[in-house]
Amino acid sequence: MDLREKKTKRSIQNAFLQLRSKKALEKITVKELCERAEISKATFYLHYRDLYDLSDTLQQQVIKEVLSHVSDQKDIVYDLSKFNEQVIEGYYANKSMIYILFSGSQFAKLPECIEAEIKTLIFSQFPALRDDVQTNIRITYQLMGSFYAFYQYENRFGHEAILETVNQISRLLEHRT
Repeated sequence: MDLREKKTKRSIQNAFLQLRSKKALEKITVKELCERAEISKATFYLHYRDLYDLSDTLQQQVIKEVLSHVSDQKDIVYDLSKFNEQVIEGYYANKSMIYILFSGSQFAKLPECIEAEIKTLIFSQFPALRDDVQTNIRITYQLMGSFYAFYQYENRFGHEAILETVNQISRLLEHRT
């Protein structure tokens, strides 16, 4: 990708993020995005199929960034506290992008995609767990719970309180199995 193409994509993405921070994805038009990015519609369509393709591209970048904080996905099996800490740290490190890209109709997409990625990695390393109901539900519960705790309470209670509480709940659940 040449420098001009990089600049154009960056301009499109920045304009989209500015609009998305103020509007629901469904309310943004290609025309207003192009005006803000100072490009033509044809230029936009050279890079993206539509606004949803652009949104998906940016969302995938955030998902990869969140998961980059997890040093070993097997920790969800072996060291749940470490896993919780790393995932929640990933949410905090990408907080502003999460609030912009995963609001409104896109809200549940982040934890669902992270769950799918984690399950793919875990089940490739532990194929016998793929059909284990407790493992599947525990992973779903863990990832959805930690995300919603972060999203709902991070402004009110802060990082440490959320992590401590998520870990307490995890320990309680581990002792009951």
